[in-house]
Amino acid sequence: MARMHTRRRGSSGSDKPAADEPPEWSDVDEDAIEERVVELAEEGHDPSVIGMKLRDEGVKGTPIPDIKLATGKKVTEILEENGADGDLPTDLRNLMERAIRLREHMAENPQDHQNKRALQNTEAKIRRLADYYRGDELDEDFTYSYEMAAELLEE
Repeated sequence: MARMHTRRRGSSGSDKPAADEPPEWSDVDEDAIEERVVELAEEGHDPSVIGMKLRDEGVKGTPIPDIKLATGKKVTEILEENGADGDLPTDLRNLMERAIRLREHMAENPQDHQNKRALQNTEAKIRRLADYYRGDELDEDFTYSYEMAAELLEE
């Protein structure tokens, strides 16, 4: 499969080792893991960062190599159950942050044509994702604009 905005192909990544149950050395209670996930989300961390923090720091000093194996739920499912998920999907939020950074860069460097193209590509991705999420996770009348994105992410 080719990449979205170039004709090149992507490189394959590595797979996680197959495992059916968490390792014996990581015997933390499911409730403690869920509490820590919600706590990290309230501090403002994204689900991917929460997973890395639990892998590195763990709960009460014991690392959690795989949250789904330990709890039977993904990080996003835990956040949804506890009402700690954000108002925007993570991928859309990250693209909006990138578009804002690119727009600010373009204001300072108007002759940077390469980043002008990157901004166009990023905003096109945002519009496609907004079409995908519209109605379910976004309002029916949601339309992307720089001003709206800056206001949403400022909160």
